[in-house]
Amino acid sequence: MAAGLATFLFIAGAVTVAAEPVAAPPGYKMVWHDEFAGALHSAPDARFWNHETGANGWGNQELQNYVSDVEHAQIVADPDATDGKALQILASSEGPGKFTSARLQTFGKAMFQYGYFEARIRIPYGQGIWPAFWLLGADLFISKVGWPGCGEIDIMENIGKKDWWGKNEGSLHGPGYNAGGSLHAYSTLPEGKYFKDAYHTFAILWSRESVAFSVDGKVYETRTPADLPGKKWVFDHPFFFIVDVAVGGRYPGGPDATTTFPQRMLIDYVRVYQNRSGGADAPRTK
Repeated sequence: MAAGLATFLFIAGAVTVAAEPVAAPPGYKMVWHDEFAGALHSAPDARFWNHETGANGWGNQELQNYVSDVEHAQIVADPDATDGKALQILASSEGPGKFTSARLQTFGKAMFQYGYFEARIRIPYGQGIWPAFWLLGADLFISKVGWPGCGEIDIMENIGKKDWWGKNEGSLHGPGYNAGGSLHAYSTLPEGKYFKDAYHTFAILWSRESVAFSVDGKVYETRTPADLPGKKWVFDHPFFFIVDVAVGGRYPGGPDATTTFPQRMLIDYVRVYQNRSGGADAPRTK
């Protein structure tokens, strides 16, 4: 692969103005963040992020091999980012059916229970391109309860094909409500506006009894235990972040002749805010 491949390039075409960063809810204070402000072309901060690697399909028959090299996950210059820098996750093609990308997670380094969680992201696109910003329950590794018993919160999920360019999916997965049966909803941009063209803020406000999903500060889905009669609400323990760009899999299907490579997800920042006033929703941080 060419040495300059991982350097950020502007995508040709119509320019869309990025949505402005969104203020946290009143009373919430920042307790953790990564602004991806390190040296250009450096790896993401190892104090916060772990690489997950391998080409095992990841439970979804995905096609990519996740690697830990700096080419596929690095800090790049981006004038549209709030501080001029962003984390770039690159998905590349090495030949027919051979794809390489990166998957980062914060288990053991940044795990939280309750709060306002947000990331400002410009997502990639194309049939078979599957970017996501999501959370998994830490007991997946601590207690080894397995998925979906650990719980999953998908804050930003997109499957790349053209009718998804202006659509984001937010969802909750748990025992008896997962995969195609998850609690999910969609946020859509105005006609002709696409998530691939500009940054947008994807967030949740998570408390003891609810998870509210928003894009650019507009709530489009709120879920509570009342949505799960007879099923267990598993969103009552610490979770950790995952950011990745998958390729192929049962949900999006594989890339086709319309899919171009490389594809880039740009993350301006990831931030966590919590309400420190106490009470039933007093946060836990590990």
